[in-house]
Amino acid sequence: MIIDVHTHPPQYRGEIPEDKIVYNDVWRPDRSVKAVYNWDDFLKGQSIADKSITFNIAWKPSSEASGGLEARHNVGDLPGNFNDATAAFVSTYPDKLIGFMALHPHDPNLLDEFERCRVDLGMKGIKLGANYQNFDPLETRALKIYELAQRYDMPILFHQGTSPVRMAPITYSHPLIMDEVAMRYPDLKMILAHMGHPWTADCSVVIRKHPNLYADVSALIYRPWGFYEALTRATEWKVLDKLMLGSDYPVTTAEETINALRNVNSIVEGTNLPRIPEDKIEEIIHRDSLALLGLD
Repeated sequence: MIIDVHTHPPQYRGEIPEDKIVYNDVWRPDRSVKAVYNWDDFLKGQSIADKSITFNIAWKPSSEASGGLEARHNVGDLPGNFNDATAAFVSTYPDKLIGFMALHPHDPNLLDEFERCRVDLGMKGIKLGANYQNFDPLETRALKIYELAQRYDMPILFHQGTSPVRMAPITYSHPLIMDEVAMRYPDLKMILAHMGHPWTADCSVVIRKHPNLYADVSALIYRPWGFYEALTRATEWKVLDKLMLGSDYPVTTAEETINALRNVNSIVEGTNLPRIPEDKIEEIIHRDSLALLGLD
């Protein structure tokens, strides 16, 4: 089974108006990415994955949108806030998709939105990005989310590492912060996205230390040396078995990520540099991440 733990749901159910199509030139260094897409685009791009975990992000703590989350930037043909849009998509394709809720620690309706997503929308986990959402990962309001997640055995996927967004504080997404979170909430299952790039060594030692911490390999493949270096770090620290397949769709697809994993050693062909064990690469591709996260 192939499980992609890191994707972002579409803004459109059906056809996208021509004037709403957007391409992003910042997300990856080698090509532009279609940033506005529909359900068919997603399903086609993720066809190789048996299951995809998908989530939005609550960029702001409050607005007129239901649940106190930010409205959808007037983009898309789906009703409600980000969580409603994710739930509508997931509920239409329950055999292929698992939805995580988007929460903001500063949302005055946080507890209500958590319960609505957990009970009414059937969300199975939580997505947080402290740098994008501009909150201290160790502040009291954030700790409340961790407490709820641990109580209800819901995994949290954290954005980790750098970002090109100018007003997103990079220090809030450094993987070493997760060491403190894991010590306070030892039963909380967490995924550190992108192996905390470029701090992949720090990510490796943190997930090595804590049994319930994992990392995904999303958003690494289009920087070939950094990708190879990240997996080398994981090999040296013996945490390849704690890495999960993730694509960061639409930035990449599951298939593109799998192909890059299988070719990660090509960059060192003809040298004496160490190679990533091919059997361990296949284990990442076929890892039962849902079982590790308690979502099977």
